[in-house]
Amino acid sequence: MWASRATIRGWVVIAAISPAVLSIPRAVGQGPESVASSSNPGLAAGAQTSGNAPAPPASLGRLGPGSQATEGSNLKTYKLLRYDEDYSYLQDPARRTEPLDALKYIPLGDRAGYYLSLGGTARPRFEFDQNPFFGSAPANRHGNDNDLVQRYMLHADLHLGPKVRFFGQLQSGFEDGLVGGPRPDVDVDDFDAHQAFVDLVGRWGEGDSNSLTLRPGRQEMAYGSGRLIDVREGANLRRSFDAARMLLKAGDWQVDGFWSRPVRNRRGVFDNDPNPDVSLWGVYAVRPLAMLPDGHADLYYLGFENILAAYDQATGQELRHSLGTRIWGRPMPWEYNGEYVWQFGRFGRGDIEAWTAANAVRYNFNGLPLRPRFGVRFDVASGDRNPRSPNLQTFNPLFPSGAYFNLANPIGPQNIIDLHPVLDLNFGENVTATADWNFFWRESLGDGIYTLSGVPLRPGTPSRARFIGSSPSLTAVWRVSSYTTILTSYVRFITGPYVRDNPPSKNMDYVTVWIDYTF
Repeated sequence: MWASRATIRGWVVIAAISPAVLSIPRAVGQGPESVASSSNPGLAAGAQTSGNAPAPPASLGRLGPGSQATEGSNLKTYKLLRYDEDYSYLQDPARRTEPLDALKYIPLGDRAGYYLSLGGTARPRFEFDQNPFFGSAPANRHGNDNDLVQRYMLHADLHLGPKVRFFGQLQSGFEDGLVGGPRPDVDVDDFDAHQAFVDLVGRWGEGDSNSLTLRPGRQEMAYGSGRLIDVREGANLRRSFDAARMLLKAGDWQVDGFWSRPVRNRRGVFDNDPNPDVSLWGVYAVRPLAMLPDGHADLYYLGFENILAAYDQATGQELRHSLGTRIWGRPMPWEYNGEYVWQFGRFGRGDIEAWTAANAVRYNFNGLPLRPRFGVRFDVASGDRNPRSPNLQTFNPLFPSGAYFNLANPIGPQNIIDLHPVLDLNFGENVTATADWNFFWRESLGDGIYTLSGVPLRPGTPSRARFIGSSPSLTAVWRVSSYTTILTSYVRFITGPYVRDNPPSKNMDYVTVWIDYTF
């Protein structure tokens, strides 16, 4: 049964990938200038957006969580947030250079700005996991848990002039092979509306440079480097929210305000719904920072409520507020990114006071063979001091990237000290290899470790060991064409004294291969 279902769905992928073999890659300079998304100004891609802030070339890659997943998701040509792509430049027939450009700009009559744009993604992914979660997750008698997951997405972007726009996206996700069955919310969704929203836009100022957009509906959100709000690209199913948003662009400022509930991905057809137990709201602002080279500053407040929160010390209702700033820039050949967050609120009968400090720097040796890039990340996130006290100091990453430290995701960024050197090598223009090694310690000996989704994985006591372990990984990405990307990655997790004090404590091995076809 496993083989037959995988084969049937595989034909869909083969049919989808076939046009890529005959495609003509879009030449540099033929498309519009790459600009940053108003909702994720730290991440650029090749297709134009409706924003106005300049951004670096897409080939630089993401500096921060989820970098491996985004490198393997064809973001050199397309956007992480597909609704940020703007193909209005294709109204000029001379600029339509690829076979599928006919789907990117479908004029609706003779009125300027009235057009429909279509796009989609197919991503089959094989995973081999030995001793998942150090041997505590379901596996066969050899300790292995292998599976095939598949994602299919199709979207339509309807523009009715400069003031009205409708965006809709359908999603299907499948899983075959996991010993314990599909993982809730991230593996299986037969067919559903992943996004469906309307934009109502008002513009003013010289050249309509300022704008206010009202955006109600189901939508993806991603901010900054994906530490607190991201689309979860590494997982099979991406994350969306039922939200009401207001997006302001005024001079050098970009400011978003929103209220939302995360959408629960369910297995059936058109049965996804907002999580009634969880709410997220906030304000996120971005502007240039002239005092630093190529400097930019993000300032934000995020509110979060979870009626059924779980930590190592207890379960209870959580109301948490996050005040944060992110300082970032790419004054090539240097790149830098620092993010600092203070959290406060209530958990059960106690008070919350938590924090994180995340720092990353990278240098590009463009004059050397293979154009190496060497970077270092150093992250610290607070942990609970005393599980017997009702007060809580565990940092909550809210809705982070789906591949935070690497593609295996053995642990999450709670109660953690992480030192992470990274080396990228470029073999020509289309093949990139990445070697990195994470080293993990507990920030507080009174707290345990958690999964990326926030579930307690190992208790804080009685072990007094601080070192959790280390995780080397090797990842290669081949950009076959402007439509197709192939990624393969190997991750090992070598357990340290803390995990060995809380068995099972087996070393983990993880291998994944995926093909991403995007148009």
